[in-house]
Amino acid sequence: QLQLVESGGGLVQPGGSLRLSCAASGFTLDNYAIGWFRQAPGKEREGVSCISSSAGSTYYADSVKGRFTISRDNAKNTVYLQMNSLKPEDTAVYYCAAKVACVIHNTMGSWGQGTQVTVSS
Repeated sequence: QLQLVESGGGLVQPGGSLRLSCAASGFTLDNYAIGWFRQAPGKEREGVSCISSSAGSTYYADSVKGRFTISRDNAKNTVYLQMNSLKPEDTAVYYCAAKVACVIHNTMGSWGQGTQVTVSS
């Protein structure tokens, strides 16, 4: 069972920063691409960013390009999403999921609890 646990969310003012973490439980992340997704109230879940298993490739949604940075530390079995210059429209529950590859749409395993990010003054 591919179980990932998200953490690091919180309340931040516009222009602020947060770093989200995605930790694996019971398996190693080395062989998987990891994607970050978010779901705002009343909206469908959308892909935000993805990093390949080797960290050689990263992908970003146009809405976060230049503000968010995805990285991974396979030794710590964790993937991070550094979010800078946050905007109110970034407010959402953020989830991570394993994928065979970033270019593959389907995710593996079940969705976790997510971590709430609220950007508000």
